[in-house]
Amino acid sequence: MSPAPKKLQNALACALSRRELLRRGTLGLGAIALAELLRADGLLAAAPGESPVLAVPSTAATAKRVVFLQMGGGPSQVDTFDPKPLLARLDGRDVPESIARHVPRIARSPLVNLLAGPWKFRRCGESGIDVSELYPEVGSCIDDICVIRSMRHDSPIHAPAEFIQTTGTQVGDRPSLGAWLSYGLGSENQSLPAFVVFREGETLRPPSIGAGFLPARFQGTQINGKTGVENIERPAGITAEQRQAQLRLIERLNRRHLERHADNSELDARIRSYELAFRMQSAAPEALDLSQETEETQQLYGLGRKETAEFGRYCLWTRRLIERGVRFIQLRSGGWDAHSKLAENHNERCLATDRPIAALLKDLKRRGLLDETLIVWGGEFGRTPTAQGGGETAGRDHSPSGYTMWLAGGGVRGGQIIGRTDDVGYAAVERPVHPTTCSPRSSPRWASSSTPCTTSTPAAAKSSPSTGAK
Repeated sequence: MSPAPKKLQNALACALSRRELLRRGTLGLGAIALAELLRADGLLAAAPGESPVLAVPSTAATAKRVVFLQMGGGPSQVDTFDPKPLLARLDGRDVPESIARHVPRIARSPLVNLLAGPWKFRRCGESGIDVSELYPEVGSCIDDICVIRSMRHDSPIHAPAEFIQTTGTQVGDRPSLGAWLSYGLGSENQSLPAFVVFREGETLRPPSIGAGFLPARFQGTQINGKTGVENIERPAGITAEQRQAQLRLIERLNRRHLERHADNSELDARIRSYELAFRMQSAAPEALDLSQETEETQQLYGLGRKETAEFGRYCLWTRRLIERGVRFIQLRSGGWDAHSKLAENHNERCLATDRPIAALLKDLKRRGLLDETLIVWGGEFGRTPTAQGGGETAGRDHSPSGYTMWLAGGGVRGGQIIGRTDDVGYAAVERPVHPTTCSPRSSPRWASSSTPCTTSTPAAAKSSPSTGAK
């Protein structure tokens, strides 16, 4: 066989094997990653007349972070953001058949003994949206809030409902909201976690802040509401250099172990946590130091009042973490499960959260951070318009068929109402919204097609409920 032409011989000499191509290709991917990190920090220069590498589109979304105000236990929609005047007229009677036939037949949905709420509603803001007297401070911010009155799903049990809310499945086997966000967007501050969780009272269910099938390092970092970050201080007599030497030794030992258990993401997360904890020793105490705040700001959040101090501290910490680049902050206010003593329960829970939440909205807005921060408020479900028990001890049962959540900031257009429940507030009948799939232009199978979409507030003229949030 005659030898190959010289040009072909040269080409073959320069050819790469698949293994060599992949080896060299990884260097290219590293360069792309470096370019993106430099671009994110504003350090990537462009040659004259050229666009920066990986330039972001000019139409990028405004929301850069999320604050989830999780009302654990389920607030009553008909006593907070979804007024139903018919309840006052039907107090003590059964749900009318015209409404009852459209209520999904799920557990804990009794159709007897309707209960009128003890609170009045008033129109708030220029939009004129009705808000309960339980939430006067939040009501003053209603023009920045989009109220979704037609949330619904099918689970009346706390844990599965919370998992639907936070992970998208009843068994909680997928990543939580915060885990997905920190996985997708990363952290803007390498000295603080991307996903932070504050909790009030109740113990958190792990899937609600877990990483699911993502690497374990994306799970939420809990911060104790009374003491801040626990065990963050460096032991007395240990210098920063000594601590770094300790961490390097621990990392070498852990990496050696990880080589034999490469699929153990929890071990990898623990290794990373040591280094993050070292960086947090200086960053976290500064971020959570409220003595740096003015007296006016502390009073705005209610830190001087016993009833509002704890949740107010969470909300003020939240604003400070937002300023320092934390992506997802979850604040849990527990104890809304009012099976009895509805009035006592909701008076207490709303008092504890009203001023702090309003303060967070106002403070972010005046600092120019609200458009960059999506605020989400709501529980895992609502409560029935019917009563459990009677008299002063009457409460309400769980009701996932129709309840309220609201959004603010992050590019959402405020001062509007999305969807509607039936005339006693039992089930979503206009533009139902499921926590995992939104079908705003369709109605559920139990909705009455003859019922028009109306609202009793002036907001109907300015922004019809058929107009969606951005």
